[in-house]
Amino acid sequence: MKKILYTLALAVTLWSCKTGTGAAKSNVVEVNINLTDVKDDKVLVTVTPPAIKTDEVIYSIPKTVPGTYSTDNYGKYSDDFKAFDAKGNALTVKRIDDNSWSISNAKTLKKVTYLTGDTFDTEKGTGFGNDDVFSPAGTNINAGVNFMVNTHGFVGYFQDKLDVPYKVTITHPETLWGSTSMNDEDASKTSDVFTTPRYAVLVENPIMYSKPDYTTFNVNGMDILIAVYSPTGKFTAESITPEMKTMMTAQKNFLGKVNSTKKYTVLLYLSSMAKDDAHGFGALEHPTATTVVLPESMPKEKLVESMKDVVSHEFFHIVTPLTIHSKEIQYFDYNAPKMSEHLWMYEGVTEYFANLFQINQGLINEGEFYTRIADKIEQAKSLNDTMSFTKMSANVLEQPYKDQYLNVYQKGALIGMCIDIIIREKSNGERGILDLMHKLSNEYGIEKPFNDNELFAKITQLTYPEVGEFLNKYVAGTTPIPYNFYLAKVGVTKASEKKPGAVFLKGQTPYIRVDKATKEILVRSDIEQNDFFKNLNLKPNDVIVSVNNKPYSLDNIYELITESENWKENDAITLKIKRAGKEETIKGTVKLPFEETETFKATDASKEKLKNAWLKG
Repeated sequence: MKKILYTLALAVTLWSCKTGTGAAKSNVVEVNINLTDVKDDKVLVTVTPPAIKTDEVIYSIPKTVPGTYSTDNYGKYSDDFKAFDAKGNALTVKRIDDNSWSISNAKTLKKVTYLTGDTFDTEKGTGFGNDDVFSPAGTNINAGVNFMVNTHGFVGYFQDKLDVPYKVTITHPETLWGSTSMNDEDASKTSDVFTTPRYAVLVENPIMYSKPDYTTFNVNGMDILIAVYSPTGKFTAESITPEMKTMMTAQKNFLGKVNSTKKYTVLLYLSSMAKDDAHGFGALEHPTATTVVLPESMPKEKLVESMKDVVSHEFFHIVTPLTIHSKEIQYFDYNAPKMSEHLWMYEGVTEYFANLFQINQGLINEGEFYTRIADKIEQAKSLNDTMSFTKMSANVLEQPYKDQYLNVYQKGALIGMCIDIIIREKSNGERGILDLMHKLSNEYGIEKPFNDNELFAKITQLTYPEVGEFLNKYVAGTTPIPYNFYLAKVGVTKASEKKPGAVFLKGQTPYIRVDKATKEILVRSDIEQNDFFKNLNLKPNDVIVSVNNKPYSLDNIYELITESENWKENDAITLKIKRAGKEETIKGTVKLPFEETETFKATDASKEKLKNAWLKG
């Protein structure tokens, strides 16, 4: 999973089997999702169970799903849960909690029905620091327009039946097409049929229904599908495909033999950022797909940049945890999850690869790569640098560890970098962390998980004692990592540079605030304003009414943030403000706040060969 911070602290046909004397029910869970008849923003889900041999059975919708590392309680979006026998008589149902229902007389159970609503409607608007379902892991029901069917939000499972095959029939408007990596087994234009060998496979296959807008291409034997939903049509799949093809070709080249996926789907949902639309931006990985949610208001350059960032990250999850993972992930409990200790690898190494491949494949230069590393070090400093990373991972669903999750993208990636450098140094540049991941893939694999407490020893066995010492001291332990020490091994040392900062933010600190009662955007009075505000003579508590004749408030504040990222030095700008209750118009130019920032540069020529092996492989 990859989250992008855009804040100010910034988806009925019933199957029936013969039930005559001596006939056994088919050992298949059959599901129908009706997307053609939406009522009160909810859709009907009908489930036909396999043979139930107990007097009572529990049906559950996930509390947590793999890759999210959060408690989301998808079952709370479903209601009007009913159960029936073969004669249509209602069976007694009791809701146990947000996600589970107990059904009595279960041996006679013929079907279950319930109504499911979407999560996008409920998002408060930040995607972080609240109880919102992360949008790429959420669901959307927009009748006749778009359905984001993250299957775990619509379909549940019967107790002890997780390994039973699923057959899912989705009826939908003829004008909408379902983008997915699954194969549709129904030639009808209004009905799709998907089968999976077990529930976990269904959960890993999202489907997005919308007006057909997609492209397909092949990269080194892998079929890629890019599907886009853009509410105003601002972006199309074709418009972003060249950049995606370049990036994914580079990723395939970088990975080499480690990946054998034959089909991969990128589902891009662009949010209008309206109150009832998605606000949690980023992506969620699956073995053969990525769901991405971004704001449609982004300039194309920024959209493509964000797509490269999140899709590259999610694609590298093919390596870990999708191939290399612990028993906690292999045997994931959707309603009482036990988390693995190794988020440093699942998310951290994945994020490191998402950056390393770009310098390795010539998509960015050394300076850009070093700036990214410096940014991660700086951001990691704002989090708890003495918290054991393995302890945080194992307890990530709980506080205070939950608040440290974002460090998987910062310190987690830096852990990957340091291990890479150690292996490069000890092997005279011949091997790195990608070689380690190849070996772990061969040692374990999709169907063979490792024991959490044995991974460090296995990695040490496959690499060097120094790698094991690093893992125990800096990953399991509480000692902060001396990044300068490890970067010096490849001849890289600290440097500084000036670069333009964001207009409304400095790191995670906003220069503006929102009055929740009036929804007005105000200039903060408790911090010193940057050069943008000073240049326009903006004062504390000034209300920003409009910018360049476009009104702004809490309802569209994301648009203000994203559009400001496209402003250039000395661009003309007009603001309408309210000062002490009176409206004023301010005309001037954009002055970007330049900031002195830390970065790195190569300074030791004697280490150039090792540095080149590190960056270029």
